[in-house]
Amino acid sequence: MYSYRNCVLRVNLTTGLISREALRMDWAKQFYGGKGLGMKYLYEELAPHTDPLGPANKLILITGPFTGTAVPCSGKLAIVTKSPANGTLLDCSIGGSFAAALKFAGFDAVIIEGKAASPVYLKIQNDQVSLESAAHLWGQGTRATEFRLRDACGAESVVLAIGPAGENQVPFACISSELYRQAGRGGVGSVMGSKNLKAVVVSGTGDVQAANMEGLLETALNALRQDLLTDTNLWAYTDGTPMLVELSQTAGILPTRNFQSGTFDEYESLSSAKVQQLRLSKKGCFSCGLGCGNFLRAAGTELEGPEYETLSAAGSNCGIADLAAVVKFNALCDDLGLDTISTGGVIAFAMELTEKQVYDFGMTFGDIPKYLEAPQLIARRQGIGQELALGVKAMAEKYGGQEYAMHVKGLEMPGYEPRGAWGMGLAYATAPRGACHMSAWPVAEEAYGDREACTVEGKAAFVMELQHYNAIKFSLILCDFWALSFERMAELLSYATGEQINADRLIKAGEAIFNLARLFNIREGYAKQDDTLPRRIFNDCLPGGAVAGQRLPAKDFAQMLDEYYRLRGWDNNGVPTAAKLAELGLA
Repeated sequence: MYSYRNCVLRVNLTTGLISREALRMDWAKQFYGGKGLGMKYLYEELAPHTDPLGPANKLILITGPFTGTAVPCSGKLAIVTKSPANGTLLDCSIGGSFAAALKFAGFDAVIIEGKAASPVYLKIQNDQVSLESAAHLWGQGTRATEFRLRDACGAESVVLAIGPAGENQVPFACISSELYRQAGRGGVGSVMGSKNLKAVVVSGTGDVQAANMEGLLETALNALRQDLLTDTNLWAYTDGTPMLVELSQTAGILPTRNFQSGTFDEYESLSSAKVQQLRLSKKGCFSCGLGCGNFLRAAGTELEGPEYETLSAAGSNCGIADLAAVVKFNALCDDLGLDTISTGGVIAFAMELTEKQVYDFGMTFGDIPKYLEAPQLIARRQGIGQELALGVKAMAEKYGGQEYAMHVKGLEMPGYEPRGAWGMGLAYATAPRGACHMSAWPVAEEAYGDREACTVEGKAAFVMELQHYNAIKFSLILCDFWALSFERMAELLSYATGEQINADRLIKAGEAIFNLARLFNIREGYAKQDDTLPRRIFNDCLPGGAVAGQRLPAKDFAQMLDEYYRLRGWDNNGVPTAAKLAELGLA
């Protein structure tokens, strides 16, 4: 098909063998690219119960059919592996220009396997590919690593790198690129660290051929004018994601002090208005039509961010009402290679355990000095950082406080309180990688829109449809901030590939991708009992805000989950039936 380079780069770090193979076009026609196609490769190639931090695990860097084209908001790279945080099928995405550079170099994907005997980086310059020593980079932060590799490989090079957290295999280590971009969740950075892979550097000067370039350009321009550069989407440029601080506070779903509350009295200190006061400029990804990134300076620290997820998970959730401190925390995590959501989550948990006298970690809510010390300690596994680096689930198992442990399937919770948005609770519980806001985002209508938030009615179908939509959207690798229709996606894809594709086909592909992830997790031992939420969500009522007195009763959650399984064509234990798998081409 057009718009693909029809080439996968395979790198075995153990043997040093670098090879090229044709892209599996039969899989591409079913799963397209990005998240879906990467999952298919991992599902077929990875043996069950593979150690996520062992040499047999694979790290897949993969583009999509729109990567490198004029289609707006198609610049992200998908990264797929088995999660070190919890053993689930893990997919992350990272913005910037790495994906386009990889495709311009001639590759749709890179599959990395094995483990190098000593630290290395992978260097890709068009068709010239090599493994180079990274001994001089080991122990360095992501910023220094990127600067040194661009000096060595050329200013046009784009770098993916890990920091000390990845090297030390912290289960919520991330991968960074272009200083301020992160593939954050599930420990993808620790997979690189386990392989002694410090970085991947790419530069490319090729192009991408569309089947009907004139039609693609015209449709992309129409989409830009009609779907993207609209008053509805203007918030992405004017505010970016920090605007969600005010929206979540108003809705009563802003995580506060380890999800003890959904409102934060000092929320205005973290508001979009405060971020704008510090903003120096706007930034966007390759082919971006929105420019949602806020580049700012606070107390001498420069950063693109902080995004809402950091402002909530590492701000209000830790009782921090100082924007400059959150900016500093964000910058530290980026350079050390830590996911700010999980890092904020473990610190908040440690703060509550200390205050509730379950275990004294020496930090309490709002303690800025201890808060800013923690990332370095976690990344290097020093002092209390050795314990915080376990993650919330393992910390609770070791020290107690299970009733305060805010995670799903071992992944710390992002910035939306599910007691005030029941569909979000169902989405967290059923997302393949654990507590994830990217699998489905029902809060847009539940908390920020007109859909009733605290009811079971219609939530199972609503969440399921959103999961299908995001599954295909992130397989085409389109930005989550662009709410384009299935019909628009199909129109663009038809012009790009030369295949006649309609909306129904994409909806079915989204369903197949989600079911494939379910099959992977079942194979790894996950079952119905894992599709659940923290005890606090079921038992404790929110103390204030728009949904004061609200909880998500376990019986109501069970009703939603049973209906969800039924609508999906899964059995009572959450296993896809043979008939459903045959229908989706997964049998």
